[in-house]
Amino acid sequence: MEFVCSKCGKRESTRTRQAACSCGGLWKLDFQAPKFDESLIDRDTWSLFRYRAFLPLEDDAWKQVTLGEGMTPIIPLDGDVMLKLDYLMPTLSYKDRGAAVLIAHCKSIGVDAVLQDSSGNAGNSVAAYCGRAGIRCDIYVPEGTSPKKIDMIQAHGAAIHVIEGSRDHCADVCRAAVREGGRYYASHVYNPFFYEGTKTYIYETYEQLHRIPEYLFVPLGNGTLFLGVIKALEELLAGGAISRMPQLVAIQSERCAPFAKAVEQHAAQPARVQPQPTLAEGIAIGVPMRGAEILEYIYRYHVQMIQVPEEGILEARAALARQGIYCEHTTAANYAAYQHYRRLHGPISDCLITMCGAGLKSDH
Repeated sequence: MEFVCSKCGKRESTRTRQAACSCGGLWKLDFQAPKFDESLIDRDTWSLFRYRAFLPLEDDAWKQVTLGEGMTPIIPLDGDVMLKLDYLMPTLSYKDRGAAVLIAHCKSIGVDAVLQDSSGNAGNSVAAYCGRAGIRCDIYVPEGTSPKKIDMIQAHGAAIHVIEGSRDHCADVCRAAVREGGRYYASHVYNPFFYEGTKTYIYETYEQLHRIPEYLFVPLGNGTLFLGVIKALEELLAGGAISRMPQLVAIQSERCAPFAKAVEQHAAQPARVQPQPTLAEGIAIGVPMRGAEILEYIYRYHVQMIQVPEEGILEARAALARQGIYCEHTTAANYAAYQHYRRLHGPISDCLITMCGAGLKSDH
């Protein structure tokens, strides 16, 4: 198992402290999961590490890191759509999937301090798992991040740095600090171990339903969940558990849609956009660092794009809350996108939508 540069093909040990290749390319992980077989699931482990046979874990460091993440329920909302309640995680966000696996890797290779940038949820997850693992942690967030998220990050013992400007600028500031200080960049964007964690979203769905639904609605900002979903579906295909890809629908905010605009032009790189203020802050990424890689998957698997109207987000959040689903604004955007998709394309059924973050995180 090694890192491979996505640009020049250079190979590097996964023990490296280099956040990316010297040529500027981001790492991919050369890891081949075994052929999918349900007998390899450890049903005595009640967390996403029940799928550890399919994860790139070097040792048992995960036992010092896990907080019981994963195993979130899938519930019917109506006869056409199901919700996977991934906000029922230790830090109230699906980002715990990726953080648990990434910090287990950090623990395995002896990392004692990390930096990370985030719009809030990923930073909270990394802070929590670093606290659990005894790893020092600094989190950079952009101004306007929910105070509730900032409070949670600090409660886990991490140092918080609130950066003026956009989410993309915040990432630039954090990466500069990584280069200057030489500390490990525990990035949910740069580090492919994170996507190995988010792929358990699909493994769980398959185990719970004994199939994959026809439609999967997946939010798309930096691609944290999107890339994990693709990886897992490819592994289920290779193992014969599913015979074809479901219809993936990638969700972007109409106020920040570099992928949707690129697809309109069939471009190989995300479109240049100027992000506008949006309630869907978690997917408001103007410069997605894995943009070309994500677009390759979009074209390969005929992923459909949907831009969620801003005015539909609060209405969708209220509709979900009236049925007992209290989610944050970015998560409500997923349901608003589903509703908008139906308006554009007509009724669809057998859909799964992820409920990414809890409502208390964005009451601000």
